[in-house]
Amino acid sequence: DRKKLHTAPVGQVFRLRPFHVLVATGGGYAGYKKYEDYKLEQLEKRGIEVPVKLASEWEVALYKSVPTRLLSRAWGRLNQVELPTWLRKPVYSLYIWTFGVNMKEAAVEDLHHYRNLSEFFRRKLKPQARPVCCLHSVISPSDGKILNFGQVKNCEVEQVKGVTYSLESFLGPRICTEELHFSKPQTGDSFQQQLVTKEGNELYHCVIYLAPGDYHCFHSPTDWTVSHRRHFPGSLMSVNPGVARWIKELFCHNERVVLTGDWKHGFFSLTAVGATNVGSIRIYFDQDLHTNSPSYSKGSYNDFSFISNNNKEGIPMRKGEHLGEFNLGSTIVLIFEAPKDFKFHLKAGQKIRFGEALGSL
Repeated sequence: DRKKLHTAPVGQVFRLRPFHVLVATGGGYAGYKKYEDYKLEQLEKRGIEVPVKLASEWEVALYKSVPTRLLSRAWGRLNQVELPTWLRKPVYSLYIWTFGVNMKEAAVEDLHHYRNLSEFFRRKLKPQARPVCCLHSVISPSDGKILNFGQVKNCEVEQVKGVTYSLESFLGPRICTEELHFSKPQTGDSFQQQLVTKEGNELYHCVIYLAPGDYHCFHSPTDWTVSHRRHFPGSLMSVNPGVARWIKELFCHNERVVLTGDWKHGFFSLTAVGATNVGSIRIYFDQDLHTNSPSYSKGSYNDFSFISNNNKEGIPMRKGEHLGEFNLGSTIVLIFEAPKDFKFHLKAGQKIRFGEALGSL
């Protein structure tokens, strides 16, 4: 009367698909790197200089195998789910405690007011919380941490100390001179020289990292006119300082929105770089921009001009004016032209708030 025990081949029970292997392996490796980043941050706090160790090609490929775009879209939808009123305070309080959010600066301090996490992330500040510096020509467009700043040299920009990326790969091909009102480049000029429009000027850059607990809106860093937008679909890897120190040309891999135009000293650009869980980049005056689309072509970019028959100048922006927002936190990169006597009033690694001075002549 014994019953037969039917068994399936081992290969059918443990059927692993390549996608599942990549997700599991890539996710585990990303977790390991997070732990390594934490250890590096602790060493930096103790004043110990950390040697640069760049990721190999296979490590970058493994990291890219993690479906960060899909996860970011899922996170975005989760953030828009309305929370029950009784659950809002416990959830937001945990976030505030974890990331050190200062709710006394928020325009609405009552946590029950925010229906979902997305509204809480994009909370507005009290008008007096961020006074805009009037004495300096360029201010910080956002809260964050200064990763790097200085002159652009040899068409290379530093994302953190000792780790660079290509200026042309980051901004893409030069935009037509008619659109930006610039003089035509001379034959043989480097990409960097083509961006400098006035004799005696230099090209400068500044990188600001927004942590999850920072104010997530960004503003105009100076008085300028936005003529063009270039959207690069791409990866959504983490852009925290540890990863920026590890992956060369990280900002060139990630999805980003490049706004270019001019200010009183020539070329000016502001780039909002996406990251994990930050697939949503919004520019207030650009209703045609849609980031983290499910379908995209690797290495492609989309151009949009704000110059038209009805608008010959572009979009004028005043210093401190609202410009856009992230859905969590990411990175702002400024690349601009200025005279040689332009001076930054910064220190690498310092915390900065929107409205504070970046530099002046």
